Amino acid sequence: MIKVCSYNVNSIKSRLLLLTDWLHKRNSDIDVLCLQELKVTDDNFPYEEFQQLGYSCEVYGQKTYNGVAICSKLPLSNAWKGFGTIAEHINEQRRIISVSVADKFTLLNVYAPHGDERGNPKYDYKLTWYEHFISYLKDYLEANDKLVILGDFNITRDDLDVYDERALRDTIGTMPEERALIERVLQLGLIDTYRALYPQRRQFTWWSYMGGAVWKDQGMRIDYILVSKSLVSSITEVEVDMWSRKKKTPKPSDHAPIIASLIID
Repeated sequence: MIKVCSYNVNSIKSRLLLLTDWLHKRNSDIDVLCLQELKVTDDNFPYEEFQQLGYSCEVYGQKTYNGVAICSKLPLSNAWKGFGTIAEHINEQRRIISVSVADKFTLLNVYAPHGDERGNPKYDYKLTWYEHFISYLKDYLEANDKLVILGDFNITRDDLDVYDERALRDTIGTMPEERALIERVLQLGLIDTYRALYPQRRQFTWWSYMGGAVWKDQGMRIDYILVSKSLVSSITEVEVDMWSRKKKTPKPSDHAPIIASLIID
């Protein structure tokens, strides 16, 4: 059994104590921990704290914004950071990192852009970034039979993934053109593990800090664990662990971690 986790920490420095407390609470049962929105450079990442918990980390950080990391108890190899040789304005934001995990599968950790309302440059950037991402994934899937892609995609698939479809219709993360992009990702040959196991269950992964949204469960599902079709039968469970999101002190991230359990030969 291998447990992989995606967790947007919204600043690793601000969330380090909460994160380590959470891992201790779970008896450190997470084998591969994928973090997004680090907001620190590589040299300021808390490697030592993770080493004390038995993790080695590959980090692709960025000051103030963005940044992704993969921390693992299993051997990592073939780390690849960024998209490679593509347009500089896309690759300058550090949002993607991949590794081979124990020579069993390839793992890709993603922090997609949040975007903005139509007409804003951040809206255009998000759509452009996704076009590069989809092109990148085509090559990745051709080269990797066993692939896990997880992270914060900043898009809901459909109205099951929002607490109020009328109030949130055509807002950031629910726009039809955004949802079309996430479906194009899946159409490459990927499976949304949570939806595959629980097709009608409503479960969110993000809640605003405002108005006690997490206590009212007024959230959105924007964090995913996707797998290539060859790994679908390996998935035994997917859970969203609410413990860290419902802590009042230290202040939590606005996301909750999502964890998938896999049995891979």
